[in-house]
Amino acid sequence: MTARPGSPSGVAERPHRLFVAVPLPPASVAACRDLIDAVKAGPLGRVPRWVPVDNLHLTVRFLGETEPDLVPDVALAVLDALTGMAAFDVELAGAGMFPGPRKPRTLWLGIERGSNELGALADALDAPLAPLGWPADDRPYRPHLTVARLDASSPAQGVAVAEELVAAATGWGTSFRADRAILYRSHPGGASRPGGGGPRYEAVVEVPLA
Repeated sequence: MTARPGSPSGVAERPHRLFVAVPLPPASVAACRDLIDAVKAGPLGRVPRWVPVDNLHLTVRFLGETEPDLVPDVALAVLDALTGMAAFDVELAGAGMFPGPRKPRTLWLGIERGSNELGALADALDAPLAPLGWPADDRPYRPHLTVARLDASSPAQGVAVAEELVAAATGWGTSFRADRAILYRSHPGGASRPGGGGPRYEAVVEVPLA
């Protein structure tokens, strides 16, 4: 860890939790909120740990714990990799679950349009991030919009609420133009934070898409 400049106690600064994502515009956030609120209002609405709607984003690359001294290099790598890449249309539609319908742990909204372009952003980051300690991921990139997580302790309830979300999302959709990608730092949430104490996301560098 790196000592925080000017810190009289010499307390080391904690690693920064980083990820690259495409944010949702307000209209699509509102559409997701309407869908999620409809499921929340049901008898099983409290079963999942819902992602705060204002935090919804399409993850391009998760980097995780990063030493503070390395953050400027990561920001420069992201900027160099994604500058000049084209803006594209995204359509969210439908819902599903990981890893499967019998024991769902993650609930998500699907991407009807824009998956290939999101994959291209992810691929573009491989080469510049590899020298910094993030080798290319061998697993296929599966873009989705995570909206909730489930505990393994109540599998039957998890299955039921997953089915409710899938049913509610039938025929639902929202579209937007993805015109930027952002390297975010995630700050841990707390009980005092509005909306259930979710994390706070800080933009480290924003890359406009051409």
